[in-house]
Amino acid sequence: MPPDGRYPEAAERLGTLMGEAGVDLVYGGGHIGLMGIVADAALAAGSKAIGVIPTALNSREVGHLGLSELIVVADMHDRKKRMFELSDAIAVLPGGLGTLDEAFEAITLRQLRYFDKPIVLVDVAGFWQPLVRLLDHITDTGFVPSQGRALYAVASRVEDVIPACFPA
Repeated sequence: MPPDGRYPEAAERLGTLMGEAGVDLVYGGGHIGLMGIVADAALAAGSKAIGVIPTALNSREVGHLGLSELIVVADMHDRKKRMFELSDAIAVLPGGLGTLDEAFEAITLRQLRYFDKPIVLVDVAGFWQPLVRLLDHITDTGFVPSQGRALYAVASRVEDVIPACFPA
């Protein structure tokens, strides 16, 4: 995990806010990294935490054993499909290539109207600003229609994530 303490702090805060709001977590099922922190905080605050993990990752002892439910699937494709089916919204914390893969797939599926749930980039410490600039560039050059900017939201504060995912 990166040494910047703002990322784990934001992950813990998001999990706590989810529990306080009665929002359950659906995620990749691991006990490590930022999402493991979100899961632990959400559980501690009273939420359910449902993990979806491929057999190969689960067998490497990455699976979180303290979840409300851990669904083991065949592979990464099944994992994403199942997570998208079970979730009501997607909040994308800072992360690596797997995070980018899931975020891009969700945004693409939303653009193609296979998926119509809120997607929020959780922009802790400006982490997602380079991606937002790239997405703007792709739109500005005509590869994505201008409506592409409405496919996702950006929350600069963790406190804004749940209202962005579940507007009143």
